[in-house]
Amino acid sequence: MREINEFPKREGPGEGRAQEKVQAVTRDGQSSAGRPERRCTGTPLEPQLSKGTGGDACLHPAGGPHDDGMFRWRRAGLVRRLWRQRCAAASPEDGPAALKPAVHALFKKLKDEELELLVQVVESRGAWESGCVLAPRGDPRGVKQGLPPQVLLCRLFRWPDLHQSHELKHLCYCAGGQGACGDLAGLCCNPHHFSRLANCGPSWPDEPQLMDSALPLTDTSLSWSTIKDGCWCKLAYWEYRTRVGRLYAVHEASVNVFCELPWGSGFCLAQLPAAYRSCAVRRARRKIGRGLQLSQEPGGVWAYNRSEHPIFVSSPTLSPPGLPVLKVLPGYSAKVFDYEWAGGTGGWQLPGEGPCDPHSIRISFAKGWGPCYSRQFITSCPCWIEVLLNQPH
Repeated sequence: MREINEFPKREGPGEGRAQEKVQAVTRDGQSSAGRPERRCTGTPLEPQLSKGTGGDACLHPAGGPHDDGMFRWRRAGLVRRLWRQRCAAASPEDGPAALKPAVHALFKKLKDEELELLVQVVESRGAWESGCVLAPRGDPRGVKQGLPPQVLLCRLFRWPDLHQSHELKHLCYCAGGQGACGDLAGLCCNPHHFSRLANCGPSWPDEPQLMDSALPLTDTSLSWSTIKDGCWCKLAYWEYRTRVGRLYAVHEASVNVFCELPWGSGFCLAQLPAAYRSCAVRRARRKIGRGLQLSQEPGGVWAYNRSEHPIFVSSPTLSPPGLPVLKVLPGYSAKVFDYEWAGGTGGWQLPGEGPCDPHSIRISFAKGWGPCYSRQFITSCPCWIEVLLNQPH
């Protein structure tokens, strides 16, 4: 039988050549045998390895859009977090929608680290003394609504009814309020570096009845002359007519008085021991929260209400005793003592409560007293402090 031979196996195109030894030619013209074949992918240059912030290599072409896209995505997330913290307004004219174009234009002008700081401050609601958030000076895109940057952000995050910058006051720890921002190319727009001004002013009667400064003080007041030891004031905490704890000396320019403060230092009322506290005192202490901040500034002493409830202030330079006390709402500041006004007074005589120290301030937490309240005297308030001022040199 005839044998049928198999057809010879054909080699595909290029397979014969693939079995040959490939020699690559280097750039200097010399051949190197045994090196793997280097195939062209259609791009003239290989992707370069670029290191990220953590030192890891990123497999994308150097100068590519990866970094820019990541930063844009991150900034967009920060802006969304800020927008969720906006305040609701009573009318659509004052609402966030009317401010949105100007606010987003301002956000675009902030640096990455300042935008991150603004998110932290707004989400914590000013629980800690943060740094300044600087907005560019003289940028017309940031004032589309005719509002300065600080008014724009304070209106968005704190007070929707705010309209003018003269309604605001820099807090004592803001560099902008101390003039330190004058040489910088930016204005502080941190909404928690500002407070609203309480409507207060000396309301003196035509013929004030000054008391004799030689009269003794009552047991619920301490004399300023006992605190001449280098500090500008001392604080005494009272529960009704009982003083709790020792005097707290203040040497810094400002001091926080609080029960609950996430970050910061000062006069912590929660650490003061007490053998017995009534239910009314415990309820009032729960309303103190972040309390208040006292600061000695040129010309006088300011009180900033950091809590979520009003505080009530009586001071010789605000009004004589017996008149309504000053109510300071949350987020507001008031000049509670004026050194110039106090220079010509010797003190006030309050019928039924005895003489008052002309260099002391009385502040009650959450409860008012006087002719407009059921409590006639501050000694009927469950929680209050007395600020004993030293005379300025």
